Amino acid sequence: MPIAAFKRALICACLPLLLALPSQAQTSTVAPPAQEAVQAPSRDEILATMKRAARFMIEEAAVNGGYVWQYLPDFSRRWGELEANKTMIWVQPPGTATVGHLFLDAFHATGDAWYLDSAMKTADALIKGQLESGGWNYVIDTAGEDSLKRWYDTYGKNAWRMEEFHHYYGNGTFDDAGTAEATQFLMRLYLEKKDKGIKKALDKALGFILDAQYPNGGWPQRYPLVKDGGVHGRPDYTGYITFNDDVSGENLEVLIFAYQVLGDKKLIDPIRRGMDIFIATQQPQPQPAWGLQHRTDDLKPTAARTYEPEAFATHTTANNIKQLLNFYRLTGDAKYLARVPEALDWLDKVQSPPSLRTQGRTHPTFLAIGTDKPLYLHRRGSNVVNGEYYTSDSPNEVIAHYGSFRSINMAALRAEYQKLAATKGTDVSKGSPLLAKPGTYKLPRYFTLRDVDVFDMMQAGQPEPAAADKLGELVTGLNPRGYWPVKLTTISNPYIGDGPATPTGGEYRATRVGDLYDTSPYYTDYPVEGISTAVFVKNMGELIKALGGK
Repeated sequence: MPIAAFKRALICACLPLLLALPSQAQTSTVAPPAQEAVQAPSRDEILATMKRAARFMIEEAAVNGGYVWQYLPDFSRRWGELEANKTMIWVQPPGTATVGHLFLDAFHATGDAWYLDSAMKTADALIKGQLESGGWNYVIDTAGEDSLKRWYDTYGKNAWRMEEFHHYYGNGTFDDAGTAEATQFLMRLYLEKKDKGIKKALDKALGFILDAQYPNGGWPQRYPLVKDGGVHGRPDYTGYITFNDDVSGENLEVLIFAYQVLGDKKLIDPIRRGMDIFIATQQPQPQPAWGLQHRTDDLKPTAARTYEPEAFATHTTANNIKQLLNFYRLTGDAKYLARVPEALDWLDKVQSPPSLRTQGRTHPTFLAIGTDKPLYLHRRGSNVVNGEYYTSDSPNEVIAHYGSFRSINMAALRAEYQKLAATKGTDVSKGSPLLAKPGTYKLPRYFTLRDVDVFDMMQAGQPEPAAADKLGELVTGLNPRGYWPVKLTTISNPYIGDGPATPTGGEYRATRVGDLYDTSPYYTDYPVEGISTAVFVKNMGELIKALGGK
């Protein structure tokens, strides 16, 4: 359930940015002379560096208090998951709410009310972009809905592999933790400020999560539900019960936090139903697994985007096993462990053959319903107009932007299950934030320094700071303008119009981007200097850790 864990994964998958630190010298065969111990920067130097970096982001990078993921230094181009208009801000992590969390962390570490005021400005940006339903879309366009629709009809529609942006739904999404992270940020800020405006927005956000939940406990990907919006001739998938990107787990984390710190006992029932849908959707033998999404009527796996077939998903099954183990820790109820061994045995059975277990890959991503045959992902064409995705039994020339293979640590999963199964439920769940009286625990003090989940309410402390030399590099590496320069290793083609119906020259089966009409982001061999929100948050976090939380 950790939002921060997902956020780190998202950064690694979509924005492989280089940390803004000087490169290390090449290894030498000659032993270097002994050096004196490096002295860490002083507290005043760290505080000054943090303030300069934060001031740059607020005064130069922000749009009405909100942020995207990365920028060129002259701000002529900027990106979230796709290239953004100059009037857009990103909700999806690591965007606006992520920066808001960082400002709150900085306030807690320094006691400087300037950071709390900065967090309020960031919250204002999110509140202005909050939908009437209470949730958020991936993005907010401060120029208004017409401007956002034009973006969807240009950049969004032509990003071949980014099918979630091909259609403007006009509703909120639980995908990629945007709504969940924004809600948690508002919850933290309300507990600091007790501001009525923040409370109103927080109540709307929590109401959105509750309104969207099905009676059986599942959550759709988007809400309110729509009657159209399917992509490439397929039915709309956004109303199905969604496990992809841990939608259900993220919502449960928000509700458990809210139950404990806001004291709303009405949240217990939706939390229990939200956990029980994991049991209800696990399929019977001989395939006791889960898909990315499940239908709401018969609870069977179903297809989503055109490269997400109707199939069982090994990584989703592994994540759902982890969630069931968490639910046992939260409740002590053995029903959450009852069928875990079946799922573990199935994952063992469907492992890839040794010849395909390279680079840490252990499992195919998708297995056919009824046969357990791997479904490998392919595409043909050159852009979203003439291209299409399909599956086959060939593991060769698979698409690059969505893995046909996964790495699952089966030994760790089994060890955790066996440890919990050998322990009494009452012992496992002792002190659980779900069973403890509301108000027993506070929210974790820091949200951007490490992975955070509901169990962090039960423990204090923060990670160890970086070594003195690394801290020194962070202080000296901040450039005169006030940002840490990075190499932007992802880029995208600018929008030049809709693509042609006939494929253009070139081979795009295994590339991350198609022809020049494809606006999807891709890795570049010619990175340029830029500004990264993710690196700003990461480096500020290292400096915060060095302060020791004082």
